[in-house]
Amino acid sequence: MKKRGILNVPISKTIAELGHTDKLVICDAGLPIPQDANRIDLALKAGTPNFINVLKPILDEMVVEKAILAEEIKQVSPELFEEIKEALGDIAIEFSTHEEFKKLSQQSKGIVRTGEITSYANIILVSGVDF
Repeated sequence: MKKRGILNVPISKTIAELGHTDKLVICDAGLPIPQDANRIDLALKAGTPNFINVLKPILDEMVVEKAILAEEIKQVSPELFEEIKEALGDIAIEFSTHEEFKKLSQQSKGIVRTGEITSYANIILVSGVDF
């Protein structure tokens, strides 16, 4: 058994398998996920687990070069946007339209679905290197 960190096997395994520029998505309960995607579904009920409670431990374990958010989050869900910026710290943020975000998410190595029901609570984490 692991002493600390993420205990969820599919999440831990997916992070360990990421290479430079690979993508990991953390999404709300409504983001469309392709049938053949590496779906890691944590959603239990509306709001559980919430987006930030999933994002923070993943950021603790993953080397993140940059993050991609939907441009719409700034206007529609500004409080969540502020929480995300705080969690990311110095990690660069890029923006796309929500439609482009959905296309980009299909190129990810894994999609972690939360129970979040806040609009545009989705992020693509682009893997960096630790050297």
